[in-house]
Amino acid sequence: MVSASELLSSIPTRLWIGGPVDATGGATFPVHNPATGEVIAQVADATPEDAVRALDAAAAVQAEWATTPARQRGEILRAVFEAITARAEEFALLMTLEMGKALPESRNEVRYGAEFFRWFSEEAVRIHGRYQPAPSGTGRILVHKQPVGPCLAITPWNFPLAMGTRKIGPALAAGCTMIVKPAGETPLTMLLLAQLCSEAGLPDGVLSVITTSHSGAVTAPLLNDPRLRKLTFTGSTPVGKKLVEQSAHGLLRTSMELGGNAPFVVFDDADLDAAVQGALLAKLRNGGEACTAANRFHVQNSVRQEFTDKLVAAMAEYRLGNGVDPDTTLGPLINENQLDTVSELVDDAVSAGAQVKLGGKAPGGPGWFYPATVLADIPAQARILREEVFGPVAPIVGFDTEEQGLAAANNTEFGLVAYVYTRSLDRALRVAEGLETGMVGVNRGVISDPAAPFGGVKESGFGREGGFEGIEEYLDTKYIALP
Repeated sequence: MVSASELLSSIPTRLWIGGPVDATGGATFPVHNPATGEVIAQVADATPEDAVRALDAAAAVQAEWATTPARQRGEILRAVFEAITARAEEFALLMTLEMGKALPESRNEVRYGAEFFRWFSEEAVRIHGRYQPAPSGTGRILVHKQPVGPCLAITPWNFPLAMGTRKIGPALAAGCTMIVKPAGETPLTMLLLAQLCSEAGLPDGVLSVITTSHSGAVTAPLLNDPRLRKLTFTGSTPVGKKLVEQSAHGLLRTSMELGGNAPFVVFDDADLDAAVQGALLAKLRNGGEACTAANRFHVQNSVRQEFTDKLVAAMAEYRLGNGVDPDTTLGPLINENQLDTVSELVDDAVSAGAQVKLGGKAPGGPGWFYPATVLADIPAQARILREEVFGPVAPIVGFDTEEQGLAAANNTEFGLVAYVYTRSLDRALRVAEGLETGMVGVNRGVISDPAAPFGGVKESGFGREGGFEGIEEYLDTKYIALP
């Protein structure tokens, strides 16, 4: 395996617009290792002029890419999948260095992220329309699908590869060009991906990557440019709302994958050992820094104490440390701000009466670490039941009846995902249908799958990524009337 220093020295750190280019003015910004706080790279800091350069490149090749045979587009995507797979260890190490997650977590993300290129390489050739006689008998109806045009993708820091591939894969498969603006905390993975796409045969200009420390200023001219036809964003609900407002001027197609407050509901007939194992996946995957992370544990009171004891014992086994350490199973949080947020939510709950069963205090020292934490007896007014903690904290509350459990799970403005544990098929279906979320995991703690539609309802956003539905987000429907 390549060393960290060797890998970092080989990663592109300039903007990617038809290849590596300097930012206008030559400015850069630092990328930090969350485990140490040290600067690991200086990356080009794009300006609004650079964003327009990227859109110029995308617009210039949009027509050519749209008319490229679907099979050819698919083969390029397949080649990128194979290139990512061949360099999986490099991608995993790079993500750990810039995001902090433990190496096994990064390896899992590489496999998951690469799969979007394989899935959509196959979907590229399955873009369907329809042809039918008009019911009136006066003509024929031809329905044709075509790419929406140049797209802007704004991606978060928590999954530096997968949140990009989940958008890039369907966009390129549909025949769209795309500009990606990755999070300033984790730009290196996306720059490496752009390089691999170019090496796999993707024409210049089809995919650009603009890195910046001034996201709003840099993306504003794109959102106001009529050549841009689609915005896709993964991130917080407040930022998503602002982007929807900004995109309304040009009536852009938008996809918003926003915040979550996922309930994890355990009924008294559940297999508690399986529920605890699912809870570990739903809570501690990615260190809890995931929109799909279980944020609230609603456990039926008759089994609540037993579930709590088992979860405390299981979470106590997680070892906090630098993600590159082979013994580490829980890496640092992304930055000091996130550490402060997690600490504040836990302290607020404790001051309101919650009981700390495990963890509960940051260890201090270099890096932005927070231990696996379990809180019990959470009062209803605690912020942690309403706000997304985005960290390794499991707050547990009880309920008596199925109706109470369902009502508590739905008591949030968010609606991304929910988890349900029960042995009863009737109850599983009944509760799943009653949950106000876009996704439900029944007796499983991980639900993400490139072959399934990912997305939420209410303030968790709209649109779907992955599955057969994912490519539709990048296609316009055209009706052609024939005699």
